[in-house]
Amino acid sequence: MNRWFVVLLVCSLCIPCLLAQSSAGKKPITIEEIVAPGGLTGRQPENIQWSPDGSKLSYVQRDDTGDHGALWYIDPANGAKKILVSEAKLATLAPDVNKITNEIQKEKITRYGVSAYQWSPDSKHLLFNSQGQLWLYNLESGTAVQFTSSPDDPKFSPDGSHVAYLRRHNLFVRPISGEGERQLTKPEKDDKEENILNGEVDWVYEEELEARSNYFWSPDSSQIVFLQMDETRVPTSPITDFLPINPAVENQNYPKPGDPNPVVKLGVVSARGGNVKWISLTDNQDSYIPRFGWLRDGIIWAELLNRTQDTLELYFIESKSGRTRKVLAEISKDAWVPVNNDFRVLRSGDRFLWASWRDGHTHLYLYSFNKQNPLSADASLEKPLEQGDYEMTGVNGIDEDSGTIYFSANKGDPRQGQIYSVKLDGSALQQISKEPGKHLAVFSENGKYYADDYSANLVPPKRMVCAASGAPCYPFWESRSVAQFGWIEPKNLELKAADGATTLYGQLVMPNNPPAKVPLIVYIYGGPAGQEVQNAWSAGVTDPFNQMLAQHGIAIFSVDNRGTPGRGRDFMAAIRHQFGAVELKDQQTSLDQLLAQYPALDKDRVCIWGWSNGGSMTMYSLLHSPTYHCGIAGAPVTDWRLYDSIYTERYLGLPKENAKAYNDSAMPSAAADLNAALLLIHGTSDDNVHVQNSIQMINALINSKKQFRLMLYPGKTHGVTGDARIHLYRMMQEFFEENLK
Repeated sequence: MNRWFVVLLVCSLCIPCLLAQSSAGKKPITIEEIVAPGGLTGRQPENIQWSPDGSKLSYVQRDDTGDHGALWYIDPANGAKKILVSEAKLATLAPDVNKITNEIQKEKITRYGVSAYQWSPDSKHLLFNSQGQLWLYNLESGTAVQFTSSPDDPKFSPDGSHVAYLRRHNLFVRPISGEGERQLTKPEKDDKEENILNGEVDWVYEEELEARSNYFWSPDSSQIVFLQMDETRVPTSPITDFLPINPAVENQNYPKPGDPNPVVKLGVVSARGGNVKWISLTDNQDSYIPRFGWLRDGIIWAELLNRTQDTLELYFIESKSGRTRKVLAEISKDAWVPVNNDFRVLRSGDRFLWASWRDGHTHLYLYSFNKQNPLSADASLEKPLEQGDYEMTGVNGIDEDSGTIYFSANKGDPRQGQIYSVKLDGSALQQISKEPGKHLAVFSENGKYYADDYSANLVPPKRMVCAASGAPCYPFWESRSVAQFGWIEPKNLELKAADGATTLYGQLVMPNNPPAKVPLIVYIYGGPAGQEVQNAWSAGVTDPFNQMLAQHGIAIFSVDNRGTPGRGRDFMAAIRHQFGAVELKDQQTSLDQLLAQYPALDKDRVCIWGWSNGGSMTMYSLLHSPTYHCGIAGAPVTDWRLYDSIYTERYLGLPKENAKAYNDSAMPSAAADLNAALLLIHGTSDDNVHVQNSIQMINALINSKKQFRLMLYPGKTHGVTGDARIHLYRMMQEFFEENLK
């Protein structure tokens, strides 16, 4: 019997026994079941992609352990499923990512959605990038040939005749026959090869601007436009693997607030090789180029973002001459300009889609330009395609034949995520998805079908392929039943922010058969990158670990304070140029209202926990409020001068211009104010929030003579995965047990 049950059975506690809290006849949730391969619901399909012709939705389906799996496809027209690549072949072409032992490499693949395969433009071949080898698979013959070694980010040319890829920070092209590889880019004479990335995405662009590729073929397959990133002046931070006898150190290029960022510029090169044509968008090297691509053959589009991220400009560029014109500018001086993936050029060749929160909410706009001479004039706003007090969260697809745009939005309820359609003239706005909850759509290239990833608080995930109209839908994967666990339904709450006017959304899970006084845990994220209160599976209070705690007699509460996403510009910008204070005031005010509404909750036994920004908010709360009796801070940023430049400066500004915000939010300097039980957790190989954050906090707590608990996970990155997660959850469980007596 584990320690939790021993303590509960032999001690006189106010936390009732798990068995008493579970619904009658229901099975209690256990840590082992949460962490087991596949978890409670089973392993979901991976690498979901549409074939370019729209006739197949392909996906890798593995068993829970990953020992068995095949590449399947479903026909969207009738729901028929067939194996595309057999288990025996897939074992070589696309091994299970969970078998990778390098934690940083594994997290990169899973966190950034690196696909194991790609479709060819004619839908007759697949490219597999496996263990340093690129394989070309012929679907008709069922055979694979080794194409090249050590490639990154491989791409077919639009005509299917060539494949481009990266190797050693440079661009290469090889014909589909496999013969005659050409290197298209090389470092300049005086440049160190490791500092110049031609077409490669560095860490900070990948993490904070969500850039997934930095090169693109022209539509006629004759040229490639790419971004060069010069990291010569970018400071490095060591990521140390302490497990070998001789520790291994990887120096990561990691600009912090105020540091030199990578210097970027666009280049165009012929697929046949030759000199690079460099393009100048600005004389200011302290700028970002977060998105770019081809408007059509010979014309490039690119977005230029200033360092303070309050001005984003759209440029059209002649690839041959390098001539440029700014055709649109987006300015948000009281906030920042979000970077998105919603720029889409329509087939007509004279219009594009553009997303903006200029009216206070993110919406979609239609622009036109001169088709014959795109650089002759500014782009012209035709109309907004949809409007209202909600967030358009992304363009999903376009059916050019019917003139229909498909997009996601939280219209009517920011806790929901639904799929909508609208005509290009702004008419016929309608909701396509039906069930309440969260729908994530992946549309076919022609906009005729979509894959729907659906869940809700009490509905575990299921995957369907649907006609664009919303019906018919054919399921191709469904979670295992979780009915036996007695999931506790969350109570949806509407609370007021500290300003007394703004509505905040919260959720509360109360244990079944509660005692007279119920201990409470606040589960927090609280930052601009995450929303906890959603009608989605495993979100916030419905996370399986939180549900397990509720079965142990502990109430779980989450509220999305101002500064979190999904509520529009002003709601998010409430935290601009300050981190911590507004969020904590909203959390405290909401907690006061909760305690008044639910007098059974014990105000003297309130703890808080979170990870990443949630870990930061946990630490900040323990240092600035007497409300919390204990807290668990996982992988926290403890001083925003230690995090990366792009994320931090977006919200706090530059340190030299807003030093007060950095000083006020720094936690080591407030270490003496800790008067609650603290458990601090960090992975030693965290390449996102460096363990330096916790080291500096540890030093400050020691100097302030404060006792606390610490757990470092050797070799783990920003998340603790594998068997170590059992250790993590068991430790957290025991910590809450000890402090909520």
